[in-house]
Formats: sequence, structure tokens, C-alpha cells
Amino acid sequence: MMITQCKECLTHKELTVLYDIASLISDSRDIQKSLEKSLMALKNSLELENCVIYKLEDDQLNICSSIGFNKHQKIISEYKLGEGATGLAAKSKEPIVIENIHNDILFLNKSGNKNSETISYIAVPMIAEDKVLGVIGANLTKSTQMDFEQTVRILSIISSLFAQYINSSLSIEQEKERLEDLKLYYKMEWDSKVHNFGDIIGDSKKMQDVYQIIERIAQSDVTVLVRGETGTGKELVAAAIHKRSKRKEEPFIKLNCAAITDSLLESELFGHEKGAFTDAKETRKGRFELADGGTLFLDEIGDISASAQVKLLRVLQEREFERVGGGKTIRVNVRLVAATNRDLEQMVKDGEFREDLYYRLNVIPIDLPPLRKRGEDIKLLVNFFLERSMKNHKKLISITDEAMAKLMLYPWPGNVRELENTIERIVLMGNEDGITASDMMLLLPALNNEKLVDEYNAIPMENRTLEELEKEALIQALKNHDSNQAEAAKALGITQRQIGYKVKKYGI
Repeated sequence: MMITQCKECLTHKELTVLYDIASLISDSRDIQKSLEKSLMALKNSLELENCVIYKLEDDQLNICSSIGFNKHQKIISEYKLGEGATGLAAKSKEPIVIENIHNDILFLNKSGNKNSETISYIAVPMIAEDKVLGVIGANLTKSTQMDFEQTVRILSIISSLFAQYINSSLSIEQEKERLEDLKLYYKMEWDSKVHNFGDIIGDSKKMQDVYQIIERIAQSDVTVLVRGETGTGKELVAAAIHKRSKRKEEPFIKLNCAAITDSLLESELFGHEKGAFTDAKETRKGRFELADGGTLFLDEIGDISASAQVKLLRVLQEREFERVGGGKTIRVNVRLVAATNRDLEQMVKDGEFREDLYYRLNVIPIDLPPLRKRGEDIKLLVNFFLERSMKNHKKLISITDEAMAKLMLYPWPGNVRELENTIERIVLMGNEDGITASDMMLLLPALNNEKLVDEYNAIPMENRTLEELEKEALIQALKNHDSNQAEAAKALGITQRQIGYKVKKYGI
């Protein structure tokens, strides 16, 4: 009768500790504290000593939570996979029982917690989704009422609870990290809506006008002529149109007409048959065939020869052509985006460019502004290229406000391409302590060419607003006094506080 009552008492204790542990790990968000409280409940209810949870990380078991271990013991009590009873439990995925810790070499006692009261040690692996997350261990003493079988059973149940709890906590942490990454991604996407149109960086009014045109015409198959100085990003505009079109899954083929000799240009455009000319050893498709179903971008269209102009006009009108040296008519479905930095109207007047081809190309014109007329976009581009270049060259560079003012004043005749190369040079040659205005003069020698700067910055007074004139006066005054605001304010007859406000207002 007494034995039955003892068994019932022990079963009650087991159920109570399981309930307590389940409550602790279900209500707590602090995994460390909830595990330690759970181990304390296990110790107090079932009289198990040195209760410990090892977490498996990179084939090594480190103490995650424990009762009866000091700071030093936690550090030295580390086990490799398969090492000692603890490591063997993790490796075998089976409970390991050391009946007598005093004469079993498998019990390594790294913590030094063994004493005359300690009899046995049991290590049970914590497994979730068939993956070992760690090990729970405990010592049986002379006061422990449970036998080995009962202890293994209760520790196996608790290890399963702990494993699921730890696994869920890890999943939550990973989900938090994923959400943080998504948050950062969407923030970058949102920023890109303001400052970046695909690969085109810029938020100025002139660029916003360009974006609106792209959005309106992208879904159609209309021919587009992108105009602008060298280095303004005409190819990026063509790519943006293609990415937003119905043809975005089809090829985007490019050709710089100025980079190919007249004799080879027609072959590049329309392809050639085997034996069409000396080096034509095999039949080759041209860019129009490669772009079939997609978009063809022809850069520097003003440089193509008269004969190529005739063939190009035919393709635009009839969507068909013959390869060089061939007689078979080939039909294609290609959207054409052309670009030029030349004055095609003047070329038409001079007889250098076919008028009918010009009108075929100029269905939707997109005029890209030069960088010097894009205002604050210069800063956006500087920061973009600076960050990319620093990442590529593993070097940290900062540009002072005075140096940035120099970059803002420079007319950038080479436009975005020149700016990109300049920033690359700054990162490679610049001082990591910060690029000053004087450093900038050395790194960008063209800044010293006042004639060049004045030539590009000379803008007619007609149709200028008062704010534009004020901004230009501020820029000129700062330029004349090496970006010294106090001296510039004195020259303009305003206070230093006023010039500071206006500099901030105009983003100078």
C-alpha cells in the first residue's frame, strides 16, 4: 500500500513538473530565463542535480542554461560531438546513462561538480524535425527517488518540449531577420521610387518629366528617339522602357553604331550569309534577328551610313529585310529605341541624314538633360557612385561639404559617365580622412579650368525666375570666395545667417 502511494506521489510530481515547464516555455519570450526556471522546477520537484542544457553549434555543445554551474564551469564544460557521455548522446541521438560516475571513463566531469552525493548521470538529446539541437543532462543523487528508466522517460519528454521550444524560438528569430531584410528592401524600393527609376538615379524636375514619358509609352510598340549629350544615360532610358514593356521577357539587344565601321555595320544590323564577303565563313544573324520579339537599342544612330539608312527605313516601314549577300526576306517583330547626341534636324538640312528616316525615328522624342542642369541629382549620383566604388575597392572615403560644393559647380561636360569616373578616381586616390575642396581641385583638374566652368554655367537671363537668379548669385559668390559663407555673405550684402538659410533652401 505504501509503495503504491509512493508511486502515485512520484507520478504526481512528474505531471506537476511537466505542467510547470510547459507553462513556463509557453508564456515566456525570454528563452534563457524560461529554460533556467524550467531546470529549477526539474531540480526541486524530482531532486535532480546539476541540471544543464547544452546547445549544439558547429559540432560543439556549449552550455545554454544551467543550475549549479558558475561562470567558469560554463566555459570549460564544452563537449565536441561524440565526446564523453554528453557528446555521445548528441551524436547517437539516443539517451546515455552513466550508472556510476565514479568508475566510468565516459563521464568526463569537465565542470568538476562530482561529489560523494552524486551517483549517476543521464544525457538525453533534444531533437526537433530529426535534427539534434542539443542535450539535456542531469545528475542522480542519493536523494533522487526515480530509477534510471523513470529518469530517462521524464527527461525524454522534457527534452522534446525544450527542443520544440528552442526550434520555434530559432524560427521566430529567423523570421524577424527576414522581415528586417524585407523592411530594408522595401525601404530601398520606396527610396528608389523617389530617387531612382530603375537604374536611372535622379529626382530633379527634368528627370521626373523623363520618367513620366517612359511610363506612358513603355507598354506600346512605338519607336522612341532618345536625345542627349554623351554620358547622359541614354542606354539606361532604353533599358527602362524595355523593362516596363510587354516585351520585358524577350531580348534587349544593343548596338553602338559609331563603334563599327560602315562596311561592317550592315552585317551587324541585318546579318550575312556564308561567303557574303571575305571573312564571312558562316551564316550569321544580325541584331534585328536577335532582337525578334524584343527591343533593339541603336545608339549613335546619327553615325550610320546612307546605305544603312535606306535599309533601316525599310525595316521600320515593312518589318522585313535581307541579310547581306542573301536573297531571302526575313520578317521580324522588333521595337526600336534609337539614341543620338547629334543634331539630326541640322543633318537633315545638310543632306547627311534622310528626312523620312528621321520622322520614322522621331515618333516619341525623349530629351535627356545634361548633368549640369539637374541640380541636386549631382549629389544623389555622387553618393551612389561613392558607395558602389567604396564597396568595390574596400575603402572608406567621405566628401566634405566644401568639396561637394565644388562638384556642384563643375559643369560636367562628360555628364554622368564623367562623374562616375571621377568618383572612382576619388576613391582610389583620395585620403580616407575626408576629401577637402583643395583635394578635389587636385583629383579633378578640370575644376581649375575657369573658362570651361564659366562657359557651361553662362545661362541666358531670359525667362529666369527670381529664385533661379538668386541661387546663381549665391553659387557664384561661394565660388569666388572658395565656399567661405562668411565672405560670400559680405560680398552679397546679407548676413551669415541669411546665407546659411539660403544655402540650405537651394541645396547648394
